Amino acid sequence: MQIRNTAIAALCLATSVAAFAPATPAFTAKASTTSALQSSPVSSIDLEDVKKQVVYKAGAADTEFARRFGDRVGLPVKTVGEAFSEFTAMVGFSINALYKNMVTDLVGTLHLNVVNARFQRDAVWCVGIVSALELLFKNYPEPEIRDKIVESLFKCVGMDEAEVRAEAKTITDWAAGKSKAEVEAALAGEDPSSPLHSIVTTIKGDKYWLYSRYFGLGLLKVMETVGIEMDKDEAYPVMENWMSEKLGRSSVTACNDSDMYFRIKEKLEIMETMMKEIEIREKKRMAERLEEKAEAALRAAEREEQFQAEVVAEKEEKEAAATTTTTEA
Repeated sequence: MQIRNTAIAALCLATSVAAFAPATPAFTAKASTTSALQSSPVSSIDLEDVKKQVVYKAGAADTEFARRFGDRVGLPVKTVGEAFSEFTAMVGFSINALYKNMVTDLVGTLHLNVVNARFQRDAVWCVGIVSALELLFKNYPEPEIRDKIVESLFKCVGMDEAEVRAEAKTITDWAAGKSKAEVEAALAGEDPSSPLHSIVTTIKGDKYWLYSRYFGLGLLKVMETVGIEMDKDEAYPVMENWMSEKLGRSSVTACNDSDMYFRIKEKLEIMETMMKEIEIREKKRMAERLEEKAEAALRAAEREEQFQAEVVAEKEEKEAAATTTTTEA
């Protein structure tokens, strides 16, 4: 796009230079135009490149990227708004106010990941999305609605929750009982029997492989499974090593995602503590109210008992007085 804009600017500049040049015989017009282009600041631009850019067609460029993904030109792609509308219709319930912004962000980021032509779902990514959702919705107040939100989240991006969880399980089951060194050997491509081998092969062999946040979170879950301390300062150098040294990819974004994960986790833990404190206070207040009701009922029962005793005593007193009057008579 930048080359195209530059090319158009070159043509405009050449035309303007020729327009304001002194009148010349017709046979020298071409020479004047050429001279104007050569003396202009963009004289180094190849006119053939200019023509190519002016008639540019999406996906038709003579590049490896265009040859690989050019067949996707013109395919219908849902907008984030359309994806969110589908999600809302699938859920069918009002989302808790504390979770609305988070859910909106989840739908948007997940949709943008999936519609990217370079996106490839793998088992590590599946581990990341599953563990992220478990962390974020851990304390959702209505379990049924929480399950419906997660199911709808996958459906609105064309995925099946059961399949994603099954893929994730292949990594977590494999990593259980493994050491950090064994995982690093697998990430280096030294263990053909591991479920990571095909993923590593794809990452190293495909220069257009797309990193996404949930892949990094999947690596964090693997770290946790093999016993690496889940602390920001401990995880950062491990993530840096795994991405750059083992997988041969930039570690900057993955390390930033790691830091973000621990920040969010800390905030969620604080929120969880606050919710538990609120729950304890509510239970205490409810117990106090029940105790007050019980005491009031007990007092009412005592008053009723006392009243009945007084009624009986008064009746007996009247009967005794009547018997005395009859005897005297």
